[in-house]
Amino acid sequence: MQKPLTVRRWSRAEYGRLVELGVFNGDAIELIGGQLVVAEPQGSRHATAIGVIGAVLNAALPRGWVVRMQAPIALGDESEPEPDVAVVAGTHADYRASLPKHAALVVEVADASLGFDRGLKSAVYARGGVEDYWIVNLIDRALEVYRDPAPNESAPGGWHYRSTERFVSPAIVPLRALPGVRVAVAHLRS
Repeated sequence: MQKPLTVRRWSRAEYGRLVELGVFNGDAIELIGGQLVVAEPQGSRHATAIGVIGAVLNAALPRGWVVRMQAPIALGDESEPEPDVAVVAGTHADYRASLPKHAALVVEVADASLGFDRGLKSAVYARGGVEDYWIVNLIDRALEVYRDPAPNESAPGGWHYRSTERFVSPAIVPLRALPGVRVAVAHLRS
């Protein structure tokens, strides 16, 4: 009889210690729901989209908000994702000593990672209280907007978004935390 495999879950504190020790040697690793996940390599189109989204959001945000690109956020004890783009309150200097624990908006750029971003990553952001989660879907050239996080036992990770909308150009989408900030879908494509 074969013994079932044991999966070891990691806490953010343990993960942070491994990062400090240099265990990952610069590898692109994220802590997602207690699991260490290796990030997919980025192609030119993906990397360009991240830069474009960052520039569009930087230009649209009022004082007191900053755009973090591919930087970690602390979401509970088991997750430290590194979203492609996150909008957080304050200044960059506010996060010298600790990671942001809340983001007004998280954006993932998806091509090969689309299923993962819609599934487990979405659940992690919902569990972490991210009210506005956007996926820039490079495959379908659309913006998927996920809102209203809530527990759901049947969803991956036990959480989901109750509202999902899909937008294409020429739609304009407001940020939930900053309704005066509106972003044209056409500006998010690379």
